[in-house]
Amino acid sequence: MSADVARRIALGAQGFTDPRPALATRRHLQRVLSRVQLLQIDSVNVAVRAHYMPLFSRLGSYAPALLDEAAWTHSARKPRMLVETWAHEASLVPVADWALFHSGAKKRGWWQNYQTIVDRSPQLVDDVLAAVKELGPIGAGALEKALMGDSGRAKGPWWDWSEVKRICEVLFGVGVLTTGTRRSFERLYDLTERVIPADVLARKPTPEEGARELVRRAAVALGVATEPDLRDYYRLAPRLSQGAVAELVEEGVLEPVAVDGWRGTAYRHHTATAPRRVTGRALLCPFDPLIWERARTERIFGFRYRIEIYVPEPRRVHGYYVFPFLLDGQLVGRVDLKADRAAGVLRVQSAWAEDGVDRPRVAVELAGELRHMADWLGLEDVLVVQKGDLAAELAVAAAA
Repeated sequence: MSADVARRIALGAQGFTDPRPALATRRHLQRVLSRVQLLQIDSVNVAVRAHYMPLFSRLGSYAPALLDEAAWTHSARKPRMLVETWAHEASLVPVADWALFHSGAKKRGWWQNYQTIVDRSPQLVDDVLAAVKELGPIGAGALEKALMGDSGRAKGPWWDWSEVKRICEVLFGVGVLTTGTRRSFERLYDLTERVIPADVLARKPTPEEGARELVRRAAVALGVATEPDLRDYYRLAPRLSQGAVAELVEEGVLEPVAVDGWRGTAYRHHTATAPRRVTGRALLCPFDPLIWERARTERIFGFRYRIEIYVPEPRRVHGYYVFPFLLDGQLVGRVDLKADRAAGVLRVQSAWAEDGVDRPRVAVELAGELRHMADWLGLEDVLVVQKGDLAAELAVAAAA
């Protein structure tokens, strides 16, 4: 298989050959989820929160309430579609997949560092669960106050108030608690049994069964991928991922292939096809599943990408929160974006083009997508700061 075919398969699997609807509905949201399988959550809000952006990248302008309702509300007419758990990182996943993430297939998350608090404070765990049962959905701050009482001091000698949040995170990690809803992005904890349907909670896959189903979903989302690519999509334990890949090859779900320029064996999902061509444009946030595995991004697109949030400003190469720009199936540039909501402006802090691209066309197409994003965010204008080798051309195009 040529590298070009592999790239087109990956883009098709991620939904970048599906047409953008004139008006996005719950059905279109479901279509994207059937492609990407999950949406990563991240707290950074310099431009737009991470879980909203992959939908915009694929659907274009849509009402964020569409996702909010699917993730954090429930009614008989519109049942909850998504639930929060640890998947790739903290993510929204289909409710029906809940048991797979608590099957033992995944590596344990960072919250395991707080397990010692749980072990030494069983009474506090009981108090937290009792309070959530009575008061939930409830945030960690309100929960701390409820447990402290009017005195503002802990009711028992066995815990410090800051431990409540940590215990909530452990209980969230193991699936005893989940997010009932969110308020201004604050997670409001609730008992999992009040959020997840009983028939879903009753499923108890083994670690091997969980890994096989999660690798199957990763293969759908990626189209063609190496075993480490498949493993990383849900952060699975290596032994279980490798065993799952071998079983799915034997079942005919995965087809081993050699891709030009890729090291080792790749695996194509048996339903994945290569679009004849990929057209259109999209801005991708740093946590978009198309690009979140940086080595895969470089292998497929020849695009070296690093998030520089934690890099001191003088040492940043491209910027703080950089969005790669996808045009006709290639990553052709990148922009550091900030939504200045007070000024009503989408600020392009820097703009860069990849080597060998048609710079005038990239500038025009990028300017158009930035205006589309600004409109979606309710911002009135796009302002390009003169930093980066594409900034001057982009400023002209944005002002046209």
